[in-house]
Amino acid sequence: MSVPHAVLPLSVFIIAKNEADRIGATIRAVRDLTDDLVVVDSGSTDGTQALAESLGARVIHNSWPGYGPQKRFAEEQCRHPWLLNLDADEVVPPELAAEIRALFAQGEPRLPAWRTGIAEIFPGEGRPHRWAYTLTPVRLYRIDAGRYSPSPVHDRVDLRPGIVPGRLRGVIHHFSVRSLGDQLDKLNRYSDQQADDLEARGVVIPSWRVFVELPGNFLKAYLGRRHFVRGVYGFLTAMNYAISRHLRVAKHYERRRTAATAPASTRDRVDRREANS
Repeated sequence: MSVPHAVLPLSVFIIAKNEADRIGATIRAVRDLTDDLVVVDSGSTDGTQALAESLGARVIHNSWPGYGPQKRFAEEQCRHPWLLNLDADEVVPPELAAEIRALFAQGEPRLPAWRTGIAEIFPGEGRPHRWAYTLTPVRLYRIDAGRYSPSPVHDRVDLRPGIVPGRLRGVIHHFSVRSLGDQLDKLNRYSDQQADDLEARGVVIPSWRVFVELPGNFLKAYLGRRHFVRGVYGFLTAMNYAISRHLRVAKHYERRRTAATAPASTRDRVDRREANS
């Protein structure tokens, strides 16, 4: 009979909406690490909440405020000082779970924040390609070492000044692509949020970027992020990425053009509303 592992002083939090087909694997991979597994759901209609609860998660509803604010809300629901953040399409493999457990074997980990690789697994693959592009964000950290950025579109932990994170050897498996169509739908929605964010921050992207955004970002994804190692499918996912980046700039340009050509009376009403808000 196997001996159960000791539970770590670690909360795991996941934000989700309509992830019933993927979140089960995410939860099963880490539920032995924690007695505080939090899922913040923003209105699933596919049974995500019931599935997560059946697997031992504490499910909390919070209407969608954007990526950063939703993760900050999730941080505040956690009971332990150490936090591990996962997206609902990410799975911690056994070797990474063992590495995280080893960090706590002698008590408090020696550093208050840790980066870990995140590598995509595309449809038809069993594990990340050996040459797959890997992001390395902070995902394991103490709540007093940093918080998620309040930005609605930028998904990152802002650490306190002077904190240098460590690096875990293991890699999170990221099952981000259900299908090419689903990926493009998701990226199109995200480009709306990016255009909103640019407008809210008063950022103006020059119009000439409309002509270079698609080819430039295709090369960034296909070569820089090594989608080419996936052959034809990598070409297609790189095109989706490029289209989404093009849409961000195109929607930003369209909003500026619409605002510039709006009747003066409409612009005056908008200005008065902004002044009184």
